[in-house]
Amino acid sequence: MFDLRKKTIFATQTNAMKKIYHLSSCSTNQRILKELNVGQEVELQDIKEKNIDTKTLEFIKEKVGSYEALFSKRAMKYKSMGLNEMNLTEEDYKKYILEEYTFLKRPFIILGDQVFIGNAAKTVEAAKQAYHG
Repeated sequence: MFDLRKKTIFATQTNAMKKIYHLSSCSTNQRILKELNVGQEVELQDIKEKNIDTKTLEFIKEKVGSYEALFSKRAMKYKSMGLNEMNLTEEDYKKYILEEYTFLKRPFIILGDQVFIGNAAKTVEAAKQAYHG
């Protein structure tokens, strides 16, 4: 297991997909999208309108090693639902991410063979470098 606070999370993907899962109502996500200055070749998916699907979530989990790495413990519902008081399993993390968009760490960026998760400055900078070369 790795410390999510200290690492930029990225992984290898086999195809040349360019997609960003984001929350359009989040000012941090809006700022990051503006910083990335993505073109029309990048598909944007607002997770509030259409959450990540099971197949994509399972694929990404295999790349980063755990559902916990994809789970946002900053989500307001994390505490309000009492999840912070529970000992969640990998299956729990998966279930909550699929049931409620707010639990997917965002933005979630797929750029070809790399995946970037979250809004840490180091992660955003790595995504910018991967996107713009």
